[in-house]
Amino acid sequence: MSTASAAAVAAHAAASGGAFLAVNTFAEWRDAARELLRAGVPPEAVTWSRPGADDLFSSAPAAAPPPDNGIHLKQTTAAPHIPRSLMEMLQRAACFRDPDRWAFLYRVVWRWTQGEHDVQSPADPDGGRLHGMVKAVRREEHDMHAYIRFRERPQEAGAPRFVAWFEPSHDVLPQVAQHFVARMGKVSWMIATPDASVLWDGATLHNTGPLMSSAADLDDAGEALWLTYYRSIFNPARVNAQLMQSHIPSRFWKNLPEGAIVPSLVSQAELGARKIGQVQAVGAKRGATTIPISAEKAQPDREQPSKLDECRRCELWQFATQAVPGEGTKHAPIMIVGEQPGDQEDLAGKPFVGPAGKLLDQVFAQAEVDRKAIYLTNAVKHFKWEPRGKRRLHKTPAQREVEACHYWLEKELAAVKPKVIVAMGATALKSVMRKGTVALKDFLGKPVRVDGAWVVTIYHPSYVLRVPDEASKHEAFSVMVKGLKLAHELIKRSDPA
Repeated sequence: MSTASAAAVAAHAAASGGAFLAVNTFAEWRDAARELLRAGVPPEAVTWSRPGADDLFSSAPAAAPPPDNGIHLKQTTAAPHIPRSLMEMLQRAACFRDPDRWAFLYRVVWRWTQGEHDVQSPADPDGGRLHGMVKAVRREEHDMHAYIRFRERPQEAGAPRFVAWFEPSHDVLPQVAQHFVARMGKVSWMIATPDASVLWDGATLHNTGPLMSSAADLDDAGEALWLTYYRSIFNPARVNAQLMQSHIPSRFWKNLPEGAIVPSLVSQAELGARKIGQVQAVGAKRGATTIPISAEKAQPDREQPSKLDECRRCELWQFATQAVPGEGTKHAPIMIVGEQPGDQEDLAGKPFVGPAGKLLDQVFAQAEVDRKAIYLTNAVKHFKWEPRGKRRLHKTPAQREVEACHYWLEKELAAVKPKVIVAMGATALKSVMRKGTVALKDFLGKPVRVDGAWVVTIYHPSYVLRVPDEASKHEAFSVMVKGLKLAHELIKRSDPA
């Protein structure tokens, strides 16, 4: 219907008290509704229908312009304003198949122009119906996206490569066609429905009338391969017919390729295949189906790094300058284990060269122990720090980082084979004892045997540097000296008792 004819019908409706309108698309309805609203024609004065509809008014002639009977209508100066959100809802609801949809949509816009803005609310009777129509149309669009199955056709001149048949409940073909235009690129295809068809030739979308009558008109040589694959993945032991029907409505099954074989597969499952569906797989298992295993053993076998500089067992390597290996005599009788390198150690690549190392040298001198005869290393080989202005301040390594780096400490212990291990601080003690929680005070001055070696515990030099008062600093320093003297004495003990 043209805008001119819509205006004429609207004028006739206003003059005569009623009119018959036949529209087929939302655009035609929108033009007619705009003129009716401008003429002030109420919903009850208009009868809407589709062209050629089989109803009482199908033979009614198109309304002619009203005669000049002296009645002059008061026209509005501008078309009524409808908000975009409402117009989008009306356009989507127009796809809902209902004989009364055009009349209902006009009633909605009429009420809006009369100031009844609640008509857009789901709480309003008309608003609730409008929202329900929109929801149903969106659901149909989603189902059409999900359950359309394209069949590949033999290549002929001008023929689409892929063809699909679908029976939508609502008029959603145009918007669904745009979805597949965006997804399938320049490949030609066609979607046929009982009422209309769309054809994409790779550049232009063509809309036509019905070109097929059912999915039986389609044939695909590759469909047999798909059905063979579907049978192979169908597990009768896990089939749930009610769940399948709830996920895929029954009206879609007849047009799905797998729909032809699913009934027989479900019947076989109910007749006994469910009981033996996993016999071969279960029979191949030995022992318990659930085997308790530690998280470490559950990890896949990975090639371990052979060089410390290549270590990626934790994330500390990303923020350190370099890895700091142990240093000292190859078969030293005493191995001293600290926590981790500090700022200066990280830059130099050597252990205990910073302030903690200088204090340790003082301890060596008091204990009369030669540093060159000792192997020095750390439980963690990379410097962990946090920024504080322009400085990098030490940050205690996490337990997972200590455990990751124990791989390297084990290699050092195996190579050096020390008789005495001196653990400086709690982190070093945890790594040597392989325990997540230890109390440093419980081991100070109390040597213990671990894997054939003595373990002596002392304070870390950084602790002595941090102690605020001189008395506590002197006491901690004394504990370190006594511990090193004890370690030197333990070298001579061959009896573990």
